[in-house]
Amino acid sequence: MLVHLIADFGANDLAFAEVTQAVLTQLPAAQPVPTSVGPFDTLAAGFVAAQLAAAPAPSGALMLLNVAPRRDDKGPRVDNDGERLLVAELPSGFRVLGVDAGYAFSFLALAARQLWAVDWPTKGSQFRSRDLFPEALAHLHAGSLKALEPGPHEVTVPAVPDSCVAYIDGFGNVKTTIEWSEDLARHAGGEIEVEVAGVRHPARLAGGSFAVSEGELAVAPGSSGFQRAGTGERVRWVELFLRGGSAAGATRVVASGTPIILHLP
Repeated sequence: MLVHLIADFGANDLAFAEVTQAVLTQLPAAQPVPTSVGPFDTLAAGFVAAQLAAAPAPSGALMLLNVAPRRDDKGPRVDNDGERLLVAELPSGFRVLGVDAGYAFSFLALAARQLWAVDWPTKGSQFRSRDLFPEALAHLHAGSLKALEPGPHEVTVPAVPDSCVAYIDGFGNVKTTIEWSEDLARHAGGEIEVEVAGVRHPARLAGGSFAVSEGELAVAPGSSGFQRAGTGERVRWVELFLRGGSAAGATRVVASGTPIILHLP
């Protein structure tokens, strides 16, 4: 059984090993796959979570999504209390259990057929993703994880932020929160300026990332996206791609949330 683990632990960090061990203790048939994002980066975590959860996956696949900066209450925390847990269920049946923090569920809210808060302890350990959440994941798998009562616990999550960096992959490709549109497609092949954190860079608006020459910066429909739940409309996120190099390096993007503006001619 595929179990994605999305967290802001460092790659190969002890924390991933401990959480993996705890998940396997609760779900011995699990095949954990860890993916790391930057510290407290709920935007990147949300982007990654939706990309994986909305893609074709084996039946019964699950995800534990835990980037929890505990910023919902800026005062002293009692017994290491933190944000509540949510579940997102995709049309395929893929289910995501995660902490309701920042933008963690913003992309999932577009792709999920259901989103609800669950009745599970949110305090009692500094290391909740090891000590509390694997058991909750096992209950979700078994169908015994209870939802919170409706009303005051009605789920609302922040919208996906406009026109900014969502995720930077290992090649330096910059995945954004800008949706590829018919208007952009009509200008495909033309020159464009990309404004990143106030600095403009010449680029080419391309129908595909490799539809540019070596060394040229492309603004293109990237490889990331999913279908909106309900409408079936395909969402494709615009990507900055530098053929033969790093778009993040060329535009000096270092973090998700960096503003991006596309200036058409």
